[in-house]
Amino acid sequence: MTAIAVTIAGSDSGGGAGIQADLKTFSALGVYGASVIAALTAQNTLGVTGIHDVPADFVTAQIDAVFSDLDVGAVKIGMLSQPDVIRAVAAGLDRFDQKNVVLDPVMVATSGDMLLRDESVAVLIADLLPRSALVTPNLREAARLLETDVATDGAGMEAQAEAILRLGARAVLIKGGHGTGPESDDLLMSAAGKRWFSAPRIDTLNTHGTGCTLSSAIAAGLARGLALEPAIEEAKRYITDAIVASDRLQIGRGHGPVHHFHKWW
Repeated sequence: MTAIAVTIAGSDSGGGAGIQADLKTFSALGVYGASVIAALTAQNTLGVTGIHDVPADFVTAQIDAVFSDLDVGAVKIGMLSQPDVIRAVAAGLDRFDQKNVVLDPVMVATSGDMLLRDESVAVLIADLLPRSALVTPNLREAARLLETDVATDGAGMEAQAEAILRLGARAVLIKGGHGTGPESDDLLMSAAGKRWFSAPRIDTLNTHGTGCTLSSAIAAGLARGLALEPAIEEAKRYITDAIVASDRLQIGRGHGPVHHFHKWW
């Protein structure tokens, strides 16, 4: 059977993050990608200049169209800025009995622009964390979920991961890409215990879409039947190689994208 994954997220007109990055990642990892667009953004490598929210009823219509027809193996959830849209997505996951859900709580773009409204954070925690197999916040997103300071070391990341589990998540991967030091360390925490995933930190400005890409790569692995930890291992290798190859691209004048198709060109 053909492995299928669906991304429910915002569109990035610059092509480096969001729906566009997710679909590129699915294709690069041998998975057919479908999409539910929850927001439109006007953005490029320099920043976000506008956000147009998709009405919740049309998000529902997209979910019903895609999931009623396709045999979906995994779902990646990205930017959801409105409480009504978050509730619509949660209802859709229940309606179609989706279990392999990777929630990337996208809150701030690489450029620093805010993407998730304050009033939406509590709804996301209540309605989507318990429905997700994995939640993948970066350091700043983990802190915002918990309304606390950004973790500055491994012990702080572990404490915050445990706190996010107490919010209802089944597993959490706190991404350390915004940290410091020679290694980019990601922490997986679940009821089974903890595990660190490390890779060399790459010196480049081309990091637009890294979080979207990692979470969609994990979803691609789950769609192909991998267990959670092997899916994370594969995704970590993929995003590291995509960042290493990003300087081969010359895209825009700001934070450029990673190279999703680095194996081919």
